Amino acid sequence: MSATPRILEVQCEWTSTDVADEELWTERFDDTEQAELDAALRHAVAISDDVLALGCDDFPLPTLHGRLLGIEDELINGRGFVRLRGLDRRAYTQVEMEILYWGIGTHLGLPWAQNKYGHVLGDVTDQNKGIDDPTARGNELGGIALPFHCDGSDLVGLMCLENGRRGGLSAVANSVRIHNQLVSERPDLAAALYDHLPNDFRGEQADGGKPYYLVPVFTEWEDRLFVRCIPPHIFASQRHPETPRLTDVQKEALTAVVQMADDPENHVLMDLLPGDMQFINNYHVFHGRTAYEDDRTTGHIRHLKRLWLETTVLESRPPYFANNRTHWSEHRTASRLQVN
Repeated sequence: MSATPRILEVQCEWTSTDVADEELWTERFDDTEQAELDAALRHAVAISDDVLALGCDDFPLPTLHGRLLGIEDELINGRGFVRLRGLDRRAYTQVEMEILYWGIGTHLGLPWAQNKYGHVLGDVTDQNKGIDDPTARGNELGGIALPFHCDGSDLVGLMCLENGRRGGLSAVANSVRIHNQLVSERPDLAAALYDHLPNDFRGEQADGGKPYYLVPVFTEWEDRLFVRCIPPHIFASQRHPETPRLTDVQKEALTAVVQMADDPENHVLMDLLPGDMQFINNYHVFHGRTAYEDDRTTGHIRHLKRLWLETTVLESRPPYFANNRTHWSEHRTASRLQVN
């Protein structure tokens, strides 16, 4: 824990007014870049249609690679989120879209296992899990809004395959500004979140392992801010009698973070159209979504693909945020649900 939490990385702060112009964070592929992506897809498919067999070199982007490196730098050292737009979803099959997404992702980082199944390519869609299911995770829950939270990697990517009938806007909030506001206005609450807090494993711990893990919400590391905050999982950890109890100050601090992220001044909503991709810096940006409705009779079923990525821009990170080869990564797999 930092003895006295301090303001960090002010260059990464933004308000909703600062990012009100969507063109600031929307990167559009022009015709030449779309052709290059299509050629990379054809090259990759000639090797394999199994994404696990494909690496960055199998998806050559001689021109676009440089632009993606610039985007990666902006994710780590700047605004922290981006929307990529320009791919024609209807021109490609789902398998082809998954390979396009995977290929772009490999130019931004190394895929990271997302769950106990070893999924390095995940699905975000209604998987018939109930909100009261203690093992349910956000990517499996359909219809409901998801509160602001972090995932378990450096970068988090989403690609839209299809939208539901209505709703389901993606939401991003600036966790750097939230941290710095707390340090300025309530340093006692900020300090409480530098302690290691328990998080519910949602039943995905190693055999015989504890049902919770400990990690701080805020970490200062080599003058950088690292944030990991999943409030529902932190509070859910208290269902296990052996879990360390949250203090009143920690509960107040978590409530303050949630309220600040929900403040319209600190977040922005965005459409993800079929073919769009969103990438965020998991340590600087919270993400969530609004509620939505599917319509299975018309095929309007919200379905996104997810990547967790390890970036090479971050040369150093706290050891508990390293891509450790845990039981989640022993058997790498790809989830490729067909929902329509």
